[in-house]
Amino acid sequence: MTEPSGGNDKPKRPVAVPAVALVSLTAIGVIALLGGLNEAPDPAPDALNQGTILDQGRYNTRFVESRVKVEKAESTLDEDKRFVELVFDVTNKGDETSGIGIPPDPAKPELAYLGDSFANSLIKITPAFPKDSGPFVFALSKGGSETRQLHPGVSSQVIVRYKLGATEQPPEKITFDVAAFEYTAGFEDQRRQWKMVAKEVDGKFFPEIKARVTLPVKAPVQGGDGT
Repeated sequence: MTEPSGGNDKPKRPVAVPAVALVSLTAIGVIALLGGLNEAPDPAPDALNQGTILDQGRYNTRFVESRVKVEKAESTLDEDKRFVELVFDVTNKGDETSGIGIPPDPAKPELAYLGDSFANSLIKITPAFPKDSGPFVFALSKGGSETRQLHPGVSSQVIVRYKLGATEQPPEKITFDVAAFEYTAGFEDQRRQWKMVAKEVDGKFFPEIKARVTLPVKAPVQGGDGT
């Protein structure tokens, strides 16, 4: 006798999926979205331009301009001197006077994080200038005299300049990477002090780039003194 159609069909039992398995699948999906097991890439630094103000922790910095400065010869036996200058308005937000410093040696990026002065934070300047062209770094006090110090709570104009060769043309623009500082305890000395924000890579420390700034290089005014 023929059995009724579906007579032996039994309702299928639901398959229980352990919660741990669901979590694992979710984690795998997230890892896939992040590009595998590697760490997520660092966020790109802020792209800034002329007139922008950046909070660097220890300093508040306004990127004023980049320009060609001409210093006229003092005699007929001398020649005019030309410089490319980066101009900043810098306020020391700390409680102590700081030095100005100089941009770090691009050939030794692993040592750049050791600097704690303003110009030390100009990690990479592009295009690079020849070693014999500078940099020369100074600040202008309210009276116009040069100084190498930044006093607490005082805004000072800081100049970073590079000398141009007799036939060398200035670049159309300059781009530089800027780091920041944090008030924290040292690795060995536990006293809190200003240090450049850095990260460890293969046992070495490198500054974290907070902003990338691009400034057009202004030509000197014809017939003027280049200011």
